[in-house]
This record gives sequence, C-alpha cells and structure tokens, in this order.
Amino acid sequence: MPHPLRITNHAATASLVIDWDDGRRQQLSHLALRRACRCADCLALAQRTGQGPAPAADIRLDTIAPVGQYGIQLVFSDGHDRGIYPWPFLSGLG
Repeated sequence: MPHPLRITNHAATASLVIDWDDGRRQQLSHLALRRACRCADCLALAQRTGQGPAPAADIRLDTIAPVGQYGIQLVFSDGHDRGIYPWPFLSGLG
C-alpha cells in the first residue's frame, strides 16, 4: 500500500502535492479532489442524478486532517468536510 512521505497544500496553484514512498510525486487540483469525494452524500447525489458534485471552479482546500494511518479528511472552501480520502484512493487519482 502506498504511503505519503509529505503532503503539501499549494494555495497559490490550488493543488495538493503528495510525495509517495515509492518515489512518485503527485499533483492533484483542489477541484479534482472535491469532484472525487466519495462520502455518502456525494455518492447518493451521483446515484440520483448520474453526476457527482459540481463544485465552483474556484473551490479551495482549506484544511487537511489525518485519519488514523490510512488517509486524510479534506475540508473545502464550500464547507464540505465529509470525505475521507484513503491512501490507495488518492494514489489512484490522476
């Protein structure tokens, strides 16, 4: 299982940069992370409408909180704070 060595939130570029223990560096936009949310509310929305969340293009990541040893919880500027992003899920995103 991949594990991050360093996680950096770059507010100026609206991106999250993750340096993984396998040597990869991954850059994910705040918008892509918000769209990828898999919390119960976002999954229910996708099931009802056929589309996931549609955040504003200027969405920003405000807070990153660790969740045990397996992932992080992200809090976005639209107030959304329900998604937990496990390491394997994050590693598999673009």
